[in-house]
Amino acid sequence: MRRAYRILLVLGAATLAATAASAAYAQASGSTPSGWNYEIKDGKRVPKAERKVNADGSWREERRQGSCVTIKEKTASGEYKETRRCD
Repeated sequence: MRRAYRILLVLGAATLAATAASAAYAQASGSTPSGWNYEIKDGKRVPKAERKVNADGSWREERRQGSCVTIKEKTASGEYKETRRCD
């Protein structure tokens, strides 16, 4: 009977260690799956910016923070512009 308890204790400890290791690995990767509408920064959910990329390589990205909107744009020639508007 004592041997059975010892085996169960060892198996339980191994399971606990494996669970902790897998949780640490999942958190270390830090990447959010592509289908989600937020990313994790500093342990908090932050809405992903919606970037629209054109065929010529230019893009436009809008990020909303409360009542403010930050717009980032980059042209095909490499010019970068960032504007912030609060309503």
